[in-house]
Amino acid sequence: MVEVERTLTLHHPLPEVVAYLADFSHAEEWDPGTVSCRPTRAGAPVAKGAEWHNVSTFRGRRTELRYRLVRLEDQRLTFVGRNRTATSTDDLAFRDENGATLLVYRARIEFRGMARLASPFLRREFERLGDGVARRMPAALNSHFGSGAGLPG
Repeated sequence: MVEVERTLTLHHPLPEVVAYLADFSHAEEWDPGTVSCRPTRAGAPVAKGAEWHNVSTFRGRRTELRYRLVRLEDQRLTFVGRNRTATSTDDLAFRDENGATLLVYRARIEFRGMARLASPFLRREFERLGDGVARRMPAALNSHFGSGAGLPG
């Protein structure tokens, strides 16, 4: 198992940030590994139980996972993605910080079968992905909502 955690201050109001991140198709904008992420049921509302088909690249290889929104709360989102070799959990906890949003982003990948043997050697790669999320997520939110002007900076 590999775990990565990043804490970010996002200069947008908490309800906007949670609503944006609850739609996992936006992962294309903020996750550097995601190539595409589409709802499995077109037009379905973003709600607990919603699912997305995610295509990512990792170490030059394409991988596909089916993600499900398993927790949808005002200050917490949890997505679980699965395929035959791994389970990936993205847990996002939010807190209001004077009109901005503090986000604690945790990603955990559990490998199955022979892939488990590679876990200790992949930590550095996943740390780099975590750094990429920390860089891209604020920019994605700024692009989606505007620069966050008027919020503490």
